[in-house]
Amino acid sequence: MQSKDPLAHWQSTYAAKGEDEVSWFQDNPEPSLALIEEIATPSSAVIDIGAGASRLADALLQRGFSDLTVLDLSSSALAAAKARIGDSDDHITWIVADVTTWEPTRTYDVWHDRAAFHFLITEPDRKAYLARLERALKPRGHAIIATFALDGPERCSGLPVMRYDADSLARTLGAAFLSVNTRRHDHVTPWGTSQAFQFGVFRYEP
Repeated sequence: MQSKDPLAHWQSTYAAKGEDEVSWFQDNPEPSLALIEEIATPSSAVIDIGAGASRLADALLQRGFSDLTVLDLSSSALAAAKARIGDSDDHITWIVADVTTWEPTRTYDVWHDRAAFHFLITEPDRKAYLARLERALKPRGHAIIATFALDGPERCSGLPVMRYDADSLARTLGAAFLSVNTRRHDHVTPWGTSQAFQFGVFRYEP
């Protein structure tokens, strides 16, 4: 996904830093949690793309969600999440994969991504991502995708990113994804700086 080896980059990042020592850390995973609860029920199948060591799965488990999938390129990141949650929890499926080459084996009601899409800076990578999204999301299922906003950071973890507003994100996803909700979110990093995010909720209408 980048000029440098993405697997080596994220493995070393998560191996070297604690989960609360990265800029994207959230103790309380908002607004993702609220957006998921608006469109899903505890029986919904939810996949978190590029989850890292996010606490979103913890919060959904606490709310009774019982069909969760957590996908990330870094096994180090997922190991940290498993150690916190407990890897014996049969409500979570853990997948170590690059979302642009992953082959989905089932479909989901909700696709959540707060961390991966904005790192896809080439058209082939974005097309590969969208192909997986369309294969993995149920018709009339929902995709929640967050990226850096137009006034957000130009780089994250030393890597360049793509920035979006509501309109450009919708155009990039294409006509099959109907925008049903959009909002900006100012994320405060563990060291107190603010990062502007763009969240979009889209219903898949193939």
